[in-house]
Amino acid sequence: MTIIIQILGTVIGFGFLVFIHELGHFFAARACGIRVLTFAFGFGPDLVKYTYKNTKYCIKAIPFGGFVSMAGENSETATGSENEYLSLVWYKKALISFAGPFLNYTLAVFLFVFVFNIWGIDIISKTSLVGNIIKNKPAAQAGLLRGDRIKSIDGADINTWSEIMKNLKNKANKRAIFVVERGAYIFDVTLTVDKNSVTGSGVIGITPFIEKSKIGFFESVYLGMKIPLSQTFMTVEYLIAKLVSFEKPDISGPIGVMQLMSDAAKSGIADYLKFLAVISVALGMFNLFPIPIVDGGMIVLFVIEGIIRKRINMKIAQVYNTIGLIFVFGVFVFAMYSDFLKLGIGKLFGK
Repeated sequence: MTIIIQILGTVIGFGFLVFIHELGHFFAARACGIRVLTFAFGFGPDLVKYTYKNTKYCIKAIPFGGFVSMAGENSETATGSENEYLSLVWYKKALISFAGPFLNYTLAVFLFVFVFNIWGIDIISKTSLVGNIIKNKPAAQAGLLRGDRIKSIDGADINTWSEIMKNLKNKANKRAIFVVERGAYIFDVTLTVDKNSVTGSGVIGITPFIEKSKIGFFESVYLGMKIPLSQTFMTVEYLIAKLVSFEKPDISGPIGVMQLMSDAAKSGIADYLKFLAVISVALGMFNLFPIPIVDGGMIVLFVIEGIIRKRINMKIAQVYNTIGLIFVFGVFVFAMYSDFLKLGIGKLFGK
């Protein structure tokens, strides 16, 4: 039963986030007076369909995402009618592109506010209690369990999580002796500290013990709006830092995200909704990057149209989108490769 819940949570979660994205495009297109031909949830053959005011609304067999089909989206079918997409002025086309990512951010804010207001916020325990144990990492291999208390590392007394991090910071790839308290028992474990691929600090594969703290509605709203912005700025800063230093960024692909979403579904409704919010921000943010073929790249194209005051030549637009498609495909392949390595599949190839 748990496996079924995880599978359903993953499929429905992905489908819902992409559906919300497309819903943003749909609302913006209708607001701009564009005739929407089809608004679909999922892909493949129609399971349920209904036509209302010349728009076909349908649910398809494969519940991953959806799409919006607008009249006059390409030059071959466009007639020049004012209710067609290509007939719009540049800023209205940019608005339609922006609406998808915007609705992803809006959903994230709503989910965060809802979770914080109902369940409260997670705060790191002031103690040195161990939270979750990450599989196949030093702590798991040494037999540490959730709820264990780390009393000392290499003879240095430990009382808080920050002291654990401070002590491990310069111990990457070194052996360390931990004194651990488990109930009425106190014992020693010796393990080799891992190195965090992003920060270079020492890690052993544990998370801090998390406690719940109730907050009011207005604080929930404040945090619900703050977290998506913080996530965006931190991600952009990280990617820029990696590009400037010519280092490989540590990113997760579809397999990695599906695994995390599956774990979140298993953890409970609050964790699942928070993870949906995080992925919704990531989806909206990626689509706002100035990459050809995604929404951000199209917005750049429309702004150029506004500057030069004429429509971009279709051949130039096709080359532009082809470059974007190649780039996005490259990112997808790299992310999938990273997922395979994290799962240990790279060992099959001697990596």
